Amino acid sequence: MRWFLIVIAVVANDVSSIADEPEPSTIRPAAVIDGTGPGWQEWHQTQFVNVNCDENTWSWPEGQIHSTGQPVGVIRSTKPLRNFELVVEWRHLREGGNSGVFLWASEASLTGLERGRLPAGIEVQILDHGYATQYKARTGKDPDWFTTNGDVFPTGNASMTPFPPVAPNGKRSFPSKNLSRGVGEWNHYYIRAINGEVRLWVNGEEVSGGTDCQPAEGYLCLESEGSPIEFRHLRIRELP
Repeated sequence: MRWFLIVIAVVANDVSSIADEPEPSTIRPAAVIDGTGPGWQEWHQTQFVNVNCDENTWSWPEGQIHSTGQPVGVIRSTKPLRNFELVVEWRHLREGGNSGVFLWASEASLTGLERGRLPAGIEVQILDHGYATQYKARTGKDPDWFTTNGDVFPTGNASMTPFPPVAPNGKRSFPSKNLSRGVGEWNHYYIRAINGEVRLWVNGEEVSGGTDCQPAEGYLCLESEGSPIEFRHLRIRELP
C-alpha cells in the first residue's frame, strides 16, 4: 500500500509539472535584415543625382540623408536597377510627414521632370500617422484610400497587381499589419524587388507588395514631399 501511494504521488507531481510548462509560442519573432554580408553595399551621396529639387533640399550629415521636404521632387540613383534588395531606416521630423521610395522609376518620366512633379514607377510610401488626421481635417473626407503603415502602389503610367488587402481603388497594396512608428522614431524598411515583384517588410515583418510590375527596371528615387525627413543605413544588394 505504501509503494502504491508513492507511485501515485510521483505521477501526480509529473502531471503537475507538465501542466505548469508554458505552451510553445505561435508568435514568430521579427526578422530584421540589416543589409550586411556578401553583396551588400552602403549607398552615399555619390550614388545619387538631383532630378528636380533645390540644391539645398538634400544634405548628407554624418552619414545620414536629410531632406527639407521643399520643393516636392526626387533624387535618383546614378544607374538603373533591375533585381535588388534594399534596406533603409527612416524617421519623420514633423507630424503628418510624407515621403517615399520609388522603385524602377522610368528614365522617360525622369527626363525633364518639372519642379513639384514625381516620376512614374512603383512607390513604397512613407507616411507619418498624423497625415491621416490632417487629411480628414483639411478635406472633410475619410482617409480610406491610403494608410500610414507602408502602402505599395504604381505612379504615373506604371502598373502593378497589388497583394491583398487592396485599396478601394484596386491599385494600392495595403499593409496586412500596422507596424510603423510615429514621428521622431526610426523605422526599418526591407524591400525586395525581383523580376517585377515588390515585397515590403516594415520593422521586421512582411506587410505589402505587388507583382506584374511595369516597368520592372529603372531608377531608385528618394522623395521630397513637403516635410523634413531623415534616412540612414541605406544599403543595396544587386541580384542577377
